[in-house]
Amino acid sequence: MNTTDNILFESFAKGIKANKVKGKNCVIYTRVSTKEQADNNFSLETQKKACVQYAAKCGYHTMGCFGGTYESAKTDERKQFNSMLSFLKKSKEKISYIIVYSVDRFSRSGGNAIYIAEQLKKQGIVVCSVTQPSDASTASGSLQQNIQFIFSEYDNQLRREKCMAGVREMLTKGEWPASPPFGYDIVKKNGKREIVINDQGRILKKAFYWKLNEKITHKEISERLVTYGLKVTIQRISDYFRNPFYCGLMAHSALEGQIIEGNHEKLISKEIFLQLNDLIKDKFGFKLNPQSEPIPLKRFLKCDKCGELLRGYKSKKIQKYYYKCATIGCNCNKRADDLHKNFLKKVSEYTLDINEDHNKVLKREMLLIYNELNKQSEQDSQQIEKQLGEANKKIDRIEERYVLEEIDRAMYEKFYFKFKAEKAEIEKQLATTTIKVSNLEKCTEKVVTLSSKLATVWHCGDFKDRQNLQNLLFPDGMTYNRKNDECRTPRVNEVFGYVADQTRDLAEGRRGYTPSFSNYSAWVMVSPAEP
Repeated sequence: MNTTDNILFESFAKGIKANKVKGKNCVIYTRVSTKEQADNNFSLETQKKACVQYAAKCGYHTMGCFGGTYESAKTDERKQFNSMLSFLKKSKEKISYIIVYSVDRFSRSGGNAIYIAEQLKKQGIVVCSVTQPSDASTASGSLQQNIQFIFSEYDNQLRREKCMAGVREMLTKGEWPASPPFGYDIVKKNGKREIVINDQGRILKKAFYWKLNEKITHKEISERLVTYGLKVTIQRISDYFRNPFYCGLMAHSALEGQIIEGNHEKLISKEIFLQLNDLIKDKFGFKLNPQSEPIPLKRFLKCDKCGELLRGYKSKKIQKYYYKCATIGCNCNKRADDLHKNFLKKVSEYTLDINEDHNKVLKREMLLIYNELNKQSEQDSQQIEKQLGEANKKIDRIEERYVLEEIDRAMYEKFYFKFKAEKAEIEKQLATTTIKVSNLEKCTEKVVTLSSKLATVWHCGDFKDRQNLQNLLFPDGMTYNRKNDECRTPRVNEVFGYVADQTRDLAEGRRGYTPSFSNYSAWVMVSPAEP
């Protein structure tokens, strides 16, 4: 049977014919994430010029240029990017190549970028990078390109971590890092950035009191605001009422569930904010659980016998609160008031009577220890940052030499991946170095002051304050032994442990000693100051 006869049997064949890359038609895609990048080496003009030269060199016919604007590549939900994909799908002329300046210009979404490139390849379209050339139609070339996609995503994550570290630093100082909510303006006073209430905010303030005092609907509030010249939708009003920023607090994803007191001007008091939100939740059939306040140790204490977290409940018969282990047959059940006394007994071991003389000695020794422990880390960080700068220069230089045709493709690939791997390793080292604490003396003062009134702060604090303090003092939680009726903890915050040890030594009259640095890990002093 000859080849012609085999054609008759093609309908019985298995598998799908692979679309081989054919033709010389291409499209160009350029992109920058921010306006600032346009002023650097990754400007849109530079990218397009290099891509056009690459297409001409390879003999490709450019069928269109896409991008040319500012679009983030953290996700692939981009207007210009999707317009290009739509063009590839609908074009009457077969498109075989997408030309980009570098792989991270195409996408920084890692696994998703690999998926998109694979789907394009099935249509006979490959992604070509001017500065990171690889034949993506082959197995080895596809592997190289996938590695580049992963590197781009990794680089994006590192940048985000550094950015979020700066955001967290601002937030812990009480500074809001972004544009403030509706009703506020950013102004400069004596060269200092401040967030103040504007005219719209003063009108919006009325809405909070209307809702609280008159209990009118959001629609009625919206209509009243219009008479004052302020047009706000019903949905927006609901958002404003639930935003703690208006009562002086800051909630941000970078705080990982914490609430921080802000330095900005308050629109309303905290009491009004809480009363208002209780009113709103009542309207929808639910409200804050009042039983949380008397039982702050729930899901913090564990049963010493079975290891399960204790839960809290209120006895209907005697109207008292209890903690109880959920394990059947464990019988770990204790009245909340009595368990709180046991807990405070443990806390009192670290609540110290610190006089003025002891205060000065403690602060001096803590500063000495912190600086000694982190001196090497700071030196290492500076050295690593210097190495990172050198690695970036190497990568920029190798890309420039390749674009200018001073080196061939083989030489470029050999050193590009080597320098990229070096950079990734340096960034990894830099991420593990200690972050320098601002205003160290103030943090030390707060730690010493807090150590003198731990039990009082917990006893007088609200539910959130109590939970913050107990988690700070005992990071690994605590266990309760029902048989011996006592609380135990596997670990105490090293900083408070140090203060307790040194205060006892001072009380016993041992002065002039030198603290042992080997007994303490590298402290981040800002943490204990937060409560």
